Amino acid sequence: MAIIGGAGNPVGGSFTGPAEALEIAGDFAYGYSGEVLVNNNTVTMFEFTTGNYLFVGTFSYGIDQNASLTGSKLLGFTIEMNGAKIMQLVTQTSTNYPMIDFDNNYDIIIPAYTQIKIESETTNAGNVPTYGILAGRIYK
Repeated sequence: MAIIGGAGNPVGGSFTGPAEALEIAGDFAYGYSGEVLVNNNTVTMFEFTTGNYLFVGTFSYGIDQNASLTGSKLLGFTIEMNGAKIMQLVTQTSTNYPMIDFDNNYDIIIPAYTQIKIESETTNAGNVPTYGILAGRIYK
């Protein structure tokens, strides 16, 4: 029996913090981006390749409610599979409504052995804290 120092339970272990990858726990999978700061640029939230399973779940995203999005700014999230853009979620703020409340849960099915990249972007000149969560079930 091999002992791997510090590894603990590699499958289905406890939460170890934000990561760009998808964590597997039994028949479930999840990923938390943690805080991702975007500042008039595009930043990767998740980037991984799935294994020998089908992922059926939800992509949820949000921004810090104290973020200072003022004037007419864009905030978006892009999902790519194997380099092809499959979804782009975009909202625009205005001077009268700096924080638009929008539905932020989207169903997603990811096939086996698929490269996933999820990015957050904004045209805002200041740091905007964004967050992403992937959560669902896997089928082998």
